[in-house]
Amino acid sequence: MRTLSGAVLGLLLVNIAVFAAGLLLPGGREHIIATGALWYPANENFAPWQVVSYMFLHADFGHIFFNMFALFSFGSILEREWGAARFLVFYFLCGVGAALVQLGVNWYEFAGLHERLVAAGITPDAIAAMLKSGRGELPLDPALKAMVISLYRIFIAPTLGASGAIYGLLVAFGCLHPNAKLSLMFFPVPIAAKFFIPGMLALDLLSGVTGFSLFGANVAHFAHLGGAVIGFLLMLLWRTRIPAGPGAIASHPMA
Repeated sequence: MRTLSGAVLGLLLVNIAVFAAGLLLPGGREHIIATGALWYPANENFAPWQVVSYMFLHADFGHIFFNMFALFSFGSILEREWGAARFLVFYFLCGVGAALVQLGVNWYEFAGLHERLVAAGITPDAIAAMLKSGRGELPLDPALKAMVISLYRIFIAPTLGASGAIYGLLVAFGCLHPNAKLSLMFFPVPIAAKFFIPGMLALDLLSGVTGFSLFGANVAHFAHLGGAVIGFLLMLLWRTRIPAGPGAIASHPMA
C-alpha cells in the first residue's frame, strides 16, 4: 500500500481543512470564495494572491475528491523521486501557471466580446453598469444577448480548484513513467501513460475550444492545459537533473 509523503500529506490536509471550513463556518464558503478564488481582474473581488489561493478551494465533494485522489496517486510517487522541495516548487509553479493561462484566455475572450458589443452600439458605460449590477436590459438580438451573457459569466464566475497543478503532476508522471498504465474511474480500461495523457489533454483542448465538455459544465479547461504546459516545460528544463523513474508502475485509476 502506498504511504503518504510529507508534502503531499500537507497539501491534502490544507485542501481538506479549507473545504471543511467552507462547510462548517457560518458564511464561510461565501467569504472564502470571495477572498481566495481566482476572479477576473476587473472584478472587485480580484486580488493578486488568488493565483495561489484558488488551488486550495473546491466546488463540491466530487471536485475535491477527484483532485485529492489524483494528488495522492501521482504526487506521492513524484515526491519520493524528487524530494519534497522540488515537488512543491513544481506543484506551485504549475498551479500558478495554470491560473495565469486561464486569466489570459479570459482576458482575450472578454476583450473580444466587449469589442463586438461596442461595435453593435452598446456603450462601454452600459456594459460596465450591467456587469457591476448584474441587471440591465438585454439586447433583443439573440447573438448579442448570448455575447452579453458570456461576458457576464467571465466577469462573475471565479476559477477554483487544484486541477491545474494536478495536470502538471500528471504530465510529469507521464514523462518519467510513459509505460505505466492509467485509466479513468468511469472507463476502467488501462492505457499507457504516453497515450492516455495526450488523449486527456486533447479532450480538454477540444472542450475549451468548442464549449462541449464530457466532464460537465463550469470546467476551466484552459487552466488544465496551462498546468500541463508548465509541467512539460519544467520537465524539459529539469530533464538532465531528474533521474528517470524506476520502470513501469502498476495501474492507477484517475479522475
